[in-house]
Amino acid sequence: MDRKTFVKTGTVATLGTVIGAPAILKAKTRKSDTVRIGFIGTGLRGRNHVNNILATDGVECPAFCDIDPDAVEKTLAMFADRDKATPTVYSANEYSYVDMLAKEDLDGVIIATNWRWHTAMCIEAMEAGVYVGTEVSGAFSVDECWDLVNTHQQTGTHLMFLENVCYRRDVMAVLNMVRDNIFGELVHFRGGYQHDLRAVKFNEGEGGLIYGEGSYGEARWRTAHSEHRNGDLYPTHGLGPIATYMDMNRGNRLVSISSHATKARSLKHFAKKHPDGGENHPYTKVDWKLGDIVTSTITTARGETMIITHDTNLPRPYSLGFRVQGVDGLAEFDYYTKRVHVEGISDSHRWDFGDDWFNKYDHELWKKYGEEAVGGGHGGMDFFLDRAFVESVRRATEPVLDVYDAAVMRAITPLSEISIQEGGTPQPIPDFTEGKWITRKPIFGLGDL
Repeated sequence: MDRKTFVKTGTVATLGTVIGAPAILKAKTRKSDTVRIGFIGTGLRGRNHVNNILATDGVECPAFCDIDPDAVEKTLAMFADRDKATPTVYSANEYSYVDMLAKEDLDGVIIATNWRWHTAMCIEAMEAGVYVGTEVSGAFSVDECWDLVNTHQQTGTHLMFLENVCYRRDVMAVLNMVRDNIFGELVHFRGGYQHDLRAVKFNEGEGGLIYGEGSYGEARWRTAHSEHRNGDLYPTHGLGPIATYMDMNRGNRLVSISSHATKARSLKHFAKKHPDGGENHPYTKVDWKLGDIVTSTITTARGETMIITHDTNLPRPYSLGFRVQGVDGLAEFDYYTKRVHVEGISDSHRWDFGDDWFNKYDHELWKKYGEEAVGGGHGGMDFFLDRAFVESVRRATEPVLDVYDAAVMRAITPLSEISIQEGGTPQPIPDFTEGKWITRKPIFGLGDL
């Protein structure tokens, strides 16, 4: 877990420490407040970002990269519908994003591609001096996470981790409660990604039940992870909000993780009972590796614990299942549940149900921009996410969810895989800040971003 030495190659290496200049110089020499944002990956998630960015004042979108003709067509239609200048499209091959970063004068780029490309694309963009906004994913190794940190430190180019759930309205209201010390000293957290993705992992239709080659959408690549990997493959929706509550990398840090997985049964069962499947369907013979439920216990430097759950193969309503608990009370909340108990305020041993606490502590950002956020994606939280990215690029300042946050949250995936392989043995979580967490101050939700 020692810090990896990241060696740069090619012409970039000849620039030495000066390589950090491009992003800073662009911000200082820009003749107007207009920023130029490009996109790598314009599938369903990527187009959500395109929609928000095109609606943002003071932004130009000169180019995007995608190799899927359907995605390219739909993205170009979005530009036309908004009467925006037609962007340059880079779509020749999987490495066309390299050409785009080299040829286009971009201030920032949003990456929303297949998980396996995230690290390489982020590094390429940072080396080009282009401010990066990357969609969330788990890493394939801890070394990848060090590569992101080292590239940021060597280039001076920022990376924003696009964890949208941090901006959910109830999540931010509880953040206000935490900072107002409603629950007292915090001791425990819970959250996770509990989302029935069977209809995402398998395409259904005239072609029957299918994933991988010949399929479409995330079934083309996401399902393979369930076939070959056993760990918390998507930890950040649960962990991101908790990270803001416990001041991760800013006065506190994650120390260790211990993970366990149930047996893998649901995907085989789904194929067996599906109308396009059956007893003898090939997918009932697949040796699926991903446990139907993966549970991780994480410890922190301040002595808190958290339980993070990954549950994407079983039938269930969507839930992130948050709990924030301290010596004076707790909140448990989600789309379907809002309940708070505070000692001395709530009735003894009874919950306060409903929106009263959440309305009282509604975050200032939602009060100010809530109406404008409607239609911004995922209940409005994507509006705040993309707005924060654009403003961070415009100001050339560090993002509220930075490269160190990205490294820690992405590292949960490979560390959980190792822990499961070793029967739940705790794995140390690297300190990607190398001690700077002790003096760094919380910034998320404290300003206008």
